[in-house]
Amino acid sequence: MNEVTELGAHLFLGNDLRSWVIAAIQFAVWFTVLPLVRAFVAGRLKALKPEQSAAPLELMLTLLKNTRRIFLVVVATWLALRWLTIPEQLDRWIMGALLLVLWWQVAMWGTATVHHFVDQRRRRDDPMSPGAASLNILRFVGTAVVWSVAFLMLLANLGIDITALIAGLGIGGVAIALAVQSVLGDLLASLSIALDKPFKVGDFLTLGEEKGTVEHIGIKSTRLRSISGEQIILSNSGLLSSRVRNFGLLYERRIVFKIGIVYETPREKIAQVPKMLERAISAQPKTRFDRAHFAAFGDFSLNFEAAYFVLDPSYVTYMDIQQAINLQICEEFEKAGIEFAYPTVVQYNAELRKD
Repeated sequence: MNEVTELGAHLFLGNDLRSWVIAAIQFAVWFTVLPLVRAFVAGRLKALKPEQSAAPLELMLTLLKNTRRIFLVVVATWLALRWLTIPEQLDRWIMGALLLVLWWQVAMWGTATVHHFVDQRRRRDDPMSPGAASLNILRFVGTAVVWSVAFLMLLANLGIDITALIAGLGIGGVAIALAVQSVLGDLLASLSIALDKPFKVGDFLTLGEEKGTVEHIGIKSTRLRSISGEQIILSNSGLLSSRVRNFGLLYERRIVFKIGIVYETPREKIAQVPKMLERAISAQPKTRFDRAHFAAFGDFSLNFEAAYFVLDPSYVTYMDIQQAINLQICEEFEKAGIEFAYPTVVQYNAELRKD
């Protein structure tokens, strides 16, 4: 009788039947409750209105969708094993397996988070904005970092010294970075263009003597189509290190132009010229008059300067407006009897002067 009792008290792996039954019930309960809780929370999050912090809710839903069933099994198993006494060797193997699944799930959450933010950035961007390839690289790099950290943390939790491994990775990373320094520079510049968006496909840029419309923004280079038709290829790192003038972000143009009239013009007509310039500018659509003044006495002309804004970024629109202004100025000067000046040289005969 005592032998039977002792056998029942130590049925398997040092635990009696009662302990195993309780552990099995605990596993069944937790394995049922955890998926239900996940489904309930996901349902509640979906029921919330979009204006209630939509971005955090989307991230939480993404993490819940990436919570794997095997992870829930591991959590339920770990909670159930608290009721049992496991031999040390077996417990060590079980904990190793639990840690493996735990850090695998953490890596899945990290990967989902990286993909969520990259995809969210891609949805916010203009379809013509740069960096589709760069965002894919950013997602790849982020995913690699997440899995690398998860792997190192798993090794550390398993009791493996990772100091030498980290040092080796650091030295190897420095060596690789030095070997591909220019490529990495262009890659980082591509990521900078994708995130900062200083220009996009279709913008007209000037970089020193180079001028052209952006046709393609790649991982290593950006390609412009010049005014004369040829393609200009610039490295991304060199492009960002130079001063870029982006006419694609131009909302209005400020134009300053000068005209000159002859010195023989009477003072009353000279005083009328700024008003004539103002009327010619204000008569055009998509313009905002700034100023018009008798600016200076030139070598052979009385110089006037006028400034105005074109409320349209198109260069063709600007030229059409300037042409219309010039024609109206010609018309008004003709009516007023005002002559445009042009370079002239007056020679005096010394003998005639003596007489």
